[in-house]
Amino acid sequence: NDELADACRRHPDRFSGLAAVAPQDPAAAAEELRRGVTQLGLHGGVINGHTQGRYLSDPEFWPIFEAAEDLDVPIYIHPTGLPSTMVQPFQEAGLDGAIYGFGVETGLHLLRIITAGVFDRFPRLRIVVGHAGEALPFWLFRLDHMHAATVRAERYESMKPTQRTISEYMRENVYITTSGMAWEPAIRFCQQVLGADRVMYAMDYPYEYEVEEVLTHDRLDVDAETKRMLFQTNAERVFGLNVAAQA
Repeated sequence: NDELADACRRHPDRFSGLAAVAPQDPAAAAEELRRGVTQLGLHGGVINGHTQGRYLSDPEFWPIFEAAEDLDVPIYIHPTGLPSTMVQPFQEAGLDGAIYGFGVETGLHLLRIITAGVFDRFPRLRIVVGHAGEALPFWLFRLDHMHAATVRAERYESMKPTQRTISEYMRENVYITTSGMAWEPAIRFCQQVLGADRVMYAMDYPYEYEVEEVLTHDRLDVDAETKRMLFQTNAERVFGLNVAAQA
């Protein structure tokens, strides 16, 4: 984090950063997030997926969310490899990485956070995920319907009622990026179901096809304001950036 902050200070017109934190020690992670934001000038936190098969939906990790809400900064949940309890059938088929497994892992992680009531406990918390929301926008209707049915059935002790629907949390507490998903139908669908103010441009540089990705986004058939939100103003708002001042 110190090295990242130094690079951002040396190139303020090019870089802004997020503080990496280690959830293995939630109290220390929360403190490092506070240090990263208040002392290093970073703009949020980033966590690489599950922690040895344990998810941030576990209240043990909630001090991290409490710190993020207090600081008014987002937490970006980045994919990692599937936990050992899930990975074998994905690996056998070669589907465990960016092709599919990453999205399954992070989509599950975000769903666990939502259904565990994290946003009820921390209503101002903001979470960012990439890859067009890890396919969750496409599932919203079914998620809302089956979540309500499962809660009514009282089938699982862990499945408690929440104050809002899954889709409402996705529209009010979650932001997504287009990293690795340079496909106009998917981008526009996400803008339609979540709101254009919830979708931010991003790229899985350097291993994605950067020229093609940029051209796809440039050619999106949306109005100028929607495109400006995608490329600039959404990120400025979510991460607390002041691009004009840095230019």
